[in-house]
Amino acid sequence: LFSGYLWAAPAYHLILEGILILWIIRLLFSKTYKLHETYKLTEKEKEDLIEEWQPEPLAPPVSKDHLHLNYDLVTGPPSHKIILNGKECINFASFNFLGLLDHERVKEKALASLKKYGVGTCGPRGFYGTFDVHLELESRLAKFMKAEEAIIYSYGFATIASAIPAYSKRGDIIFVDEAACFSIQKGLQASRSFIKYFKHNDMDDLERLLKEQELEDQKNPRKARVIRKFIVVEGLYINTADICPLPELQKGYLAWYYFYTLQIDDIDLISANMENAVASVGGFCCGRSFVIDHQRLSGQGYCFSASLPPMLAAAAIEALNIMEEDPDIFTVLREKCKHVYKALQGTTGLKLVGEPFAPALHLQLERSSGSRDSDMQLLRTIVDYCLERHVALTLARYLEKEERFLPPPR
Repeated sequence: LFSGYLWAAPAYHLILEGILILWIIRLLFSKTYKLHETYKLTEKEKEDLIEEWQPEPLAPPVSKDHLHLNYDLVTGPPSHKIILNGKECINFASFNFLGLLDHERVKEKALASLKKYGVGTCGPRGFYGTFDVHLELESRLAKFMKAEEAIIYSYGFATIASAIPAYSKRGDIIFVDEAACFSIQKGLQASRSFIKYFKHNDMDDLERLLKEQELEDQKNPRKARVIRKFIVVEGLYINTADICPLPELQKGYLAWYYFYTLQIDDIDLISANMENAVASVGGFCCGRSFVIDHQRLSGQGYCFSASLPPMLAAAAIEALNIMEEDPDIFTVLREKCKHVYKALQGTTGLKLVGEPFAPALHLQLERSSGSRDSDMQLLRTIVDYCLERHVALTLARYLEKEERFLPPPR
């Protein structure tokens, strides 16, 4: 058979096979690198080479007055008053809005839980990281938010960043406000969905995008039926300190909110951070049971991260107890927000950004110098000026190269 094949095969075919066989043999027996003739240096030549060598710096040169080299040092626990660089200051730099972080009842519950359970859980919720306090906290959050079910995460940033890609996949469409915070941006990126940004708090622009999408869907109804569409907004925009116009949004659209007080039946999912006012860490999502259960298998931050430390879950439960027992603390907070907003209005050279009843406010330069670094340096000078007078403020920090819409210095 082989002999017959040789006679039947054309000459060029045999030549190519022969060349291929020779090439394989050459590869098998040849060295993988070329040998170079070695040259032994004399001692003098070695010394000369060492003398001429100039090493590159391990880090690029940075001026001593660079912002990142001059950190403020906080001593002691965070509270409404903090020790900053050795000075006791009124704390306007953190998100402890209700003052529960240093509440004695919260600290006592956290300490009791620490003695009972230890520090951490050493595992994710789906394996051996679920404790009774986790189930109790989820039940309490669902009751507090008037939802069917809630799910907790051990890291606030990962909550919404995990929730979005759990539902929205490649090919789906998300309509999102351009002022969305960085955690939402990361969730959008992880979802690999098609993102359509509308102007900040501009419901007319959102309506325009929705109508454009409706016309696009009419061209291919079969494809449109399998494409899911979401609207993602924040209740209080941390980048702008203003409120989403929910009444306008609720009139005609089903939305997906990042924390706001409203009827749960009007929306698919509410996501919130427990690191602001609940005296704990982590975050939660709440909604209908079939919606929340999906995250227990698809939420990356829930499935693959160690669960919330039990003592912090106990602290959050006690914070909810205080909120329910004394709802007047929200009225007091709102009045203080209005007072601070009124006091900061009309500050020469500064523009107040935010809402009168919002617990987070931004101050930015009324007129920019045209250089972001110069604006940041000037704002830093204002922060230092306030620190000398025992008032703690802070600059808003951003990953400038990764922000989709970078806010001005604040």
